[in-house]
Amino acid sequence: MTFLQCYDILKFASGTAYKTYEDEGYILSKTWTVKEILDWTRDYFKGAGVERSRLEAEQLLAHTLDVDRIQLYMNPDRPLDDKELNNFRPLVKERKSGQPLQYITGQVSFMGLSLKIDNRALIPRPETEEMTEEILGEFRDYEDVKVLDLGTGSGAIAIALARFLVEPNVTAIDNSPEALELAKENARRNDLEKEIEFRHSNWFSEVSENYDVIVSNPPYVPSAKLEELKEEIKDHEPTEALDGGEEGTREIKNILDQVEGYLSEGGAVFLEIGHDQGGEIKNYAAAQNLSEVRLIEDSQGTDRILCGSKGA
Repeated sequence: MTFLQCYDILKFASGTAYKTYEDEGYILSKTWTVKEILDWTRDYFKGAGVERSRLEAEQLLAHTLDVDRIQLYMNPDRPLDDKELNNFRPLVKERKSGQPLQYITGQVSFMGLSLKIDNRALIPRPETEEMTEEILGEFRDYEDVKVLDLGTGSGAIAIALARFLVEPNVTAIDNSPEALELAKENARRNDLEKEIEFRHSNWFSEVSENYDVIVSNPPYVPSAKLEELKEEIKDHEPTEALDGGEEGTREIKNILDQVEGYLSEGGAVFLEIGHDQGGEIKNYAAAQNLSEVRLIEDSQGTDRILCGSKGA
């Protein structure tokens, strides 16, 4: 690495112009272009162990400039002004420190919908999108499907089903008032606040009706393995939405113990589960009088979704 390259990195990381001994103390200046900032941030993130370093650099810069990522490549030689650099620099430092990208930008895309996200709820994962797609695949052509989203968190599942099912009746519950408020904000953000009933409830404690679809992404990480999670998860996302008890199956079994009593005849339950819990949970679900119990693999080929029905 040349002296000038070292200087540029130091200057960007600190926001300070460093004196050199060239030309009797002349302070070198640097104009950063979009491409240069992306390249530098990618390498900086790589060195910090950030996965998908290029993608995250693009997402942070696009967020800072309030543009789509594609626009970064339409004008790669565009110089950044001081205000833009000053806005970008602390975001890079936050990400390096372990703060999740989605919490920094305050938004996440789920099933093509834009959601606000912060530490009141878990960040929606691709596996949860896949479970939502499974529900849509089975119920998209039905009208007036009655849906219960248990532990709605950010509201991602409830909002996607309210958007893509035909005139559904969606109820979203959570035991966290803070998460419920975030879910409501996201429903308003997507013009669906009148389409979803939000209710404070500890699983079924405040539920009395029957539903055609009951869906949940419950906590399923064994308590002893919480410390093994990536720092950006264990240090920033809500522990109560992760901790599934000693074996990781406490809340899944809690739901399965009760779910038949809240399913309509022919209704179905969909639960996201841990990657190594499939066999045990499938047997447990069958013992609760659910029929057509099956496991659905995620895109990585891992058993990730449990589905069961009420009735023959």
